Amino acid sequence: MSTSPPSENLAHAFHVDVKQIVDIKLDDSSDQNANQIAISPISKDEPLVTRRELWSYYLYSNGGNGVGLGYTQTLFQGLATAAGYDPVAGPGSSCLANTASGQCVVHWGSGTKSVSSVVLTANGVSFAIMTVILTTIGSAADYGTFGRWLLFAITVVCWAAQYACMALTTPNRWVLAMVLYIIGFVTYSVTLVFYAALFPRLARNTPRARRFREKYENGEIPPEVYEQEESLEKNRITDIFTVHSNVGFVTTLLLNLALLLPMANNPKVDNYVLVVVNTYWVVLGIWWCEYALAGLSGLPAESLPVVFQEPRPGPELPKGEHYLTIGWKQIWAALKTYKHLPYTFVYLFSYFLLADGLNTTGTLIAICQNDKFSFSFLQNTYLGLSQAITSTISTLAFWYIQRYWKISTKKMFVVTNVVTILIPLWGMIGIWTEKLGSVSFNLFHDTTIPLRSALGSTTAYNVMFGLFQAPYYAYSLTMMAELSPPGFDNMFFGLFGLSNRASSMVGPNVIQVIIDKTGNNWQGFPFLFAMCTAASVVIWFGVDVTKGRSDAVRWAAEQRRHIH
Repeated sequence: MSTSPPSENLAHAFHVDVKQIVDIKLDDSSDQNANQIAISPISKDEPLVTRRELWSYYLYSNGGNGVGLGYTQTLFQGLATAAGYDPVAGPGSSCLANTASGQCVVHWGSGTKSVSSVVLTANGVSFAIMTVILTTIGSAADYGTFGRWLLFAITVVCWAAQYACMALTTPNRWVLAMVLYIIGFVTYSVTLVFYAALFPRLARNTPRARRFREKYENGEIPPEVYEQEESLEKNRITDIFTVHSNVGFVTTLLLNLALLLPMANNPKVDNYVLVVVNTYWVVLGIWWCEYALAGLSGLPAESLPVVFQEPRPGPELPKGEHYLTIGWKQIWAALKTYKHLPYTFVYLFSYFLLADGLNTTGTLIAICQNDKFSFSFLQNTYLGLSQAITSTISTLAFWYIQRYWKISTKKMFVVTNVVTILIPLWGMIGIWTEKLGSVSFNLFHDTTIPLRSALGSTTAYNVMFGLFQAPYYAYSLTMMAELSPPGFDNMFFGLFGLSNRASSMVGPNVIQVIIDKTGNNWQGFPFLFAMCTAASVVIWFGVDVTKGRSDAVRWAAEQRRHIH
């Protein structure tokens, strides 16, 4: 793999940290050198990660578990359905009547649009906004304390949008519900991206990682062993993060039942549930935000009694650059040198299509699930519990298996990936046959006992999702951490955010056209299955994590050396 110096313009687009140690050779572009182990650089002055600091991150993920976002979509779709009419019966009819055809449209511009398409449109708009945010200021988060302030500000906006849902009490406010859903979806997704970008740096500075680093530098262990242990440390942090998110998922849902069961007949109970969900996140997430609070109060963070984070600022913004423009410059510079990071960009592109397919599949199933259960927060809570409990168990089980047998991240990712793409396959088969033997393939097909069949199949979906999708998400994060150039984590996790949270610009637009033409939500599954399968095959056979990690370390070091 060639490691010749990139252009002068590229060099000036990146920062340099002269204190970092880079244990690689940069003057040999032979294949043999490309296969050598490259050790990630660290800063000797960076503080050690403490248990309290890690727990502040874990508590944030525990609170920000995504339950509120799911409830917001249910509320939005329910209000839009209540405000719409059955196109078969004509204007003035109700979509919720016993004689309704099952189709529902709302006024949209000069015409009408199905409620399912409106929800997919809201998701498409959200993904477009995320794209602008992540490309414009994603890379800027690598500099100074901008990333900390950015994450804090976006978190507060997300909290505000969730609390504002208290105003969504009548069907004529469905447009406001759509706006609040988009704001909440965008801000929540962006917090996940910038939050996950912190994990590689944390993993390199835990006490365990530092001990293995010292052993490596003292010649006590070979680079292969250190690389493996650092990789396992990244997996440990992402897996614990995922477990905490699911524990918070379970806890929040159980708290919700304390409202949903005794207040089942209260018309505002759904709004109260959203307040509880959001307050849970605020109470647990505030410990992560104490540095920002210190800045707001004008006091040094060290003077506050609840400071859990250690100072980990990035380098200063290069002279003459601006936070709103440097992101585009860095992304363009990185794209021009994609040949130096082939496996990183193959993974990003393939994951873009994979996440697009899986995210759209999840949205489509949520739409049908909400429709079948009459937008019931209570029913969705029960289904969420089945997903959250299995997610927690499976993430711990996968981590134990990986740690015990020291299995690589990619192999674990492939196992979870194979099962997740079976979900759109399940829905696709259900188009042509409702049953194969005793197995139901139409997730929400109607039989003589429609509620039982719908409930059983949706529970099966949520259980399967929990068993494999939670570990899949954790390992996809670790894969990105392995392939990201050290010191440029926010930049590449911003690109990963485009591939993950902001990827669904293709799927929703194609699927809503299919739904509008066929009137059948399930006709979109063949397209989604083909997209997911094609992307998965490329990742399985086209991404070499070991070589990609070496390329990433060399690439990062090249930028620093060229400037220095």
